[in-house]
Amino acid sequence: MGFMTTKEAVEKWNISERRIRQLLQDGRIEGAVKVGNSWNIPIDADKPVDKRIIKPDDNKFIIDLDDNYFDEVDSLKKELDRKRPIPKETLKSLKESINLEWTYNSNGIEGNTLTLRETQVVLEGITVGGKSIKEHLEAINHEKAILYLDDLVKDKNPITEWNIKNIHQLILKDIDNENAGRYRKENVTIKGATHIPPDYLKLPELMEKLILNYNTWNEYHPIIKAALLHGELVKIHPFVDGNGRTSRLLMNLDLMNSGYNPVIIKKELRLKYYEALDKAHTTGNYTDFVKLVTKLEVEMLKKYLELL
Repeated sequence: MGFMTTKEAVEKWNISERRIRQLLQDGRIEGAVKVGNSWNIPIDADKPVDKRIIKPDDNKFIIDLDDNYFDEVDSLKKELDRKRPIPKETLKSLKESINLEWTYNSNGIEGNTLTLRETQVVLEGITVGGKSIKEHLEAINHEKAILYLDDLVKDKNPITEWNIKNIHQLILKDIDNENAGRYRKENVTIKGATHIPPDYLKLPELMEKLILNYNTWNEYHPIIKAALLHGELVKIHPFVDGNGRTSRLLMNLDLMNSGYNPVIIKKELRLKYYEALDKAHTTGNYTDFVKLVTKLEVEMLKKYLELL
């Protein structure tokens, strides 16, 4: 791969050197590498879309729910909040159990054949005979991505393209390093879905707009907002692989940022989950998907409360 300097990028893209350096600092030029005090920018890097001239959409989602639909989940959350802080060892055991189930199910949805027990021993550093290296790495990488989310929540980091790419990079680390953390450079389809993801040339603008749109969704209940973030990201399908796992992680990051618990979409719910997403993507109706996420949040809150 060839590289160009910042000055060469200035000439190629017709933007100021100061703007180039800001984009580099923000991690918005894909594949750029800092060497000492200088930057090497891939010759074939796409010119970053200027978010200063992109406006959020007038989102018109269909979410047909009663006014009191979230009463149960909010009541359970308040009950759990009253019991905080959760005892250290109780919280540790809960998180270990949740992270294991989360990793097992999220990978299982995508076809990973490790059992729950096998996933556990892989995360403990043991190799499982008869299973591929890829399946081992998927388990290890997913747990690392969860730990990364914990750091983001602790440091109160907002949802950004940079963080989305970092989550994806962790998911595909040592599985597909060429595409890890990078937007796809080709068009794709989603197996079994009616929705067709957008042309790859539109991805920079669509991802910019996703974040802008997300920041206008504060009028929604936090569960709706997190569900929309998941649904709209996987609708764009910005990566060659790992979109589902990245979207589920991102949804849970948003839930945790709002004080809710991460939810686990069990692989047994895969068909219902896929159908709800495809309906949202083709009709704009997110009702079924929001109901699914809410039900799972209720289950998770009850799991916490049972141990306290």
